[in-house]
Amino acid sequence: MHFPFWLPALALINALTFFRFWIDKRAARLGQRRVPEANLLMLAALGGSPAALLARSLLRHKTRKEPFATRLQLIALLQLGALIGWFML
Repeated sequence: MHFPFWLPALALINALTFFRFWIDKRAARLGQRRVPEANLLMLAALGGSPAALLARSLLRHKTRKEPFATRLQLIALLQLGALIGWFML
């Protein structure tokens, strides 16, 4: 059995996503320049949605922000659907 080439990339994008959410939370607390929501959503769309959802929960960050929350949930649902479809093939 060979090692999936995409696994390290997926781990990296999720680590980066969580880190960017943490940076944004810290910036919000300190009144500093924030990470644009588009950047956070792009990281989620690139495969970091598990970390984005985890960061929202653990950091209690952007939990009520709309339309960000809805867009993030949509990205996660689309990725979950794609994953289920992949394993059904």
